[in-house]
Amino acid sequence: MTPHLRLGVNIDHVATIRNARGGDHPDPWRAVQVVEAAGGDGITVHLREDRRHIRDADLDVLMARTTLPINLEMAATEEMLEIALRHKPHAACIVPEKREERTTEGGLDAAGLHNHLAPMIARLNDAGIRVSLFIEPDARQIDAAIRLKAPVVELHTGRYAHCEGAELATELRRISDAAALAARNGIEPHAGHGLTFDNVGPIAAIPQLRELNIGHFLIGEAIFIGLDASIREMRARMDAARG
Repeated sequence: MTPHLRLGVNIDHVATIRNARGGDHPDPWRAVQVVEAAGGDGITVHLREDRRHIRDADLDVLMARTTLPINLEMAATEEMLEIALRHKPHAACIVPEKREERTTEGGLDAAGLHNHLAPMIARLNDAGIRVSLFIEPDARQIDAAIRLKAPVVELHTGRYAHCEGAELATELRRISDAAALAARNGIEPHAGHGLTFDNVGPIAAIPQLRELNIGHFLIGEAIFIGLDASIREMRARMDAARG
């Protein structure tokens, strides 16, 4: 039987809307309550260095109130490492981060940053925080994750989300092969970025994947159908793809 495919809901863009106007509405904590009620399996937040989305106070509230596992996306900096070690979320996903980007534009170069990442990952592992590396679906990066002793990789699906035709099939195969390679080497593969109702099916059908992290699309769709309905529809499409 294919294992349950978890849905982690990224609530960053609830905070983005709040921050555009100031004040405290919409409240990310209310979004977490909806995720819990709608059957989401976890919460993802990206505490960026410029605090454009979630802020430190939001993380304080979420850690204190929710029973859902929290996946903290973080840049590979000393500041973010200390925040993760202080809060001890369920998981810490190390992502590349550039201040000028609108969103994460690609995977982390775990191979090229091995010496920088190794001591950070060791400290997170020692603290009982499940480390994930957000990487391209590439054998070289998975090999780096193995050497770095990261228990999880999250495969970047952004390129897949923007492909068509033969290129789409090629990218889907890259992701499938990468998930299989990770699983064979004892690493749990996740995936995320750019996933929608229309394109999630083929990704969800990859049997080795254990979790999808989806945010921007769900929050955007919530404007039209509500967050509860948005999450439930994504859950249904993921389940249908798993058969």
